Amino acid sequence: MNLDELIGEYADIEGRLADPAVHADQNTARRLGKRYAQLRPIVETVRQVRTVTDDLATARELATEDATFAAEATELEGRRAELEERLRKLLVPRDPNDDKDVILEIKAGEGGEESALFAGDLLRMYLRYAERIGWKTEIIASQPSDLGGYKDVTVAVKARPGADDEGGAWARLKFEGGVHRVQRVPVTESQGRIHTSAAGVLVTPEAEEVDVQIDPNDLRIDVYRSSGPGGQSVNTTDSAVRITHLPTGVVVSCQNEKSQLQNKEQALRILRSRLLAMAQEEADAAAAAERKSQVRTVDRSERVRTYNFPENRISDHRVGYKAYNLDQVLDGDLHNVIQALVDADTERRLAEAQGT
Repeated sequence: MNLDELIGEYADIEGRLADPAVHADQNTARRLGKRYAQLRPIVETVRQVRTVTDDLATARELATEDATFAAEATELEGRRAELEERLRKLLVPRDPNDDKDVILEIKAGEGGEESALFAGDLLRMYLRYAERIGWKTEIIASQPSDLGGYKDVTVAVKARPGADDEGGAWARLKFEGGVHRVQRVPVTESQGRIHTSAAGVLVTPEAEEVDVQIDPNDLRIDVYRSSGPGGQSVNTTDSAVRITHLPTGVVVSCQNEKSQLQNKEQALRILRSRLLAMAQEEADAAAAAERKSQVRTVDRSERVRTYNFPENRISDHRVGYKAYNLDQVLDGDLHNVIQALVDADTERRLAEAQGT
């Protein structure tokens, strides 16, 4: 589709969204609204390029008679180059899940109780980041540790359209998945020695029921009493729910809610997102196998980042990002870290689109 066709599609959607009848069907209105939001920056940039191009032509023509317009022409040439580069990036094929909300899971790994405390630090970092840019968060499952950390915690992150310029939740958080390593003196260390431990982060796009169809016959549902730190029972009824998806073997447990029905709904919510992610990974693997040349991607399965407390340093190993503001990052100032990953992914997509 060329630029004039995109502008035409944008105008058509704008007209349809102005029709009250369209909003009677919420699914249609939501779909049109998402597409409108995707097209808006492209259309605005195209219009700016064309305006600057016209102004540049005028400045060049006048410069033949008045040399003062030569400087203006040079300035306009630079401005047009900037806009054309922005447009080039906007036209890169998008991840179809970029507008989706996410389910983010943090699991303690190597390091025992220290790892669980670090998982709690990561949770706080993501909650603060979401708060900074106006996203909504909801902890939908958790397993606290004895010292106040988390053995396992799952949070839903929902972006509010128009609340910020960060993009959708998946567009910004999809690169957070992987093994996060921490280097510091644990609170449990009496000799003051620096230990290394790790926590795993899994990020999946939140799937709606229309995205993933689950056959109830494919599910095994077990109920049990929920437990807290140290294994003590925190409920006298069998309200906790464990769902096993038999075809894939995916198991999801949820015990945060007081009722069995609520825990079942939250578990199904997590299950849908995991199944959608599995289907996407299979499709990506098939596509990758067909490529003639591979460009290194921002792999979400490898050890991705180190948090070094003694040096107040954060390092992302995938793109070589390094900064000495770890305290600020853990307080939610994640923008520069995430932007480095987004920029690397954009360059990869540009290279693939150009066949390099």
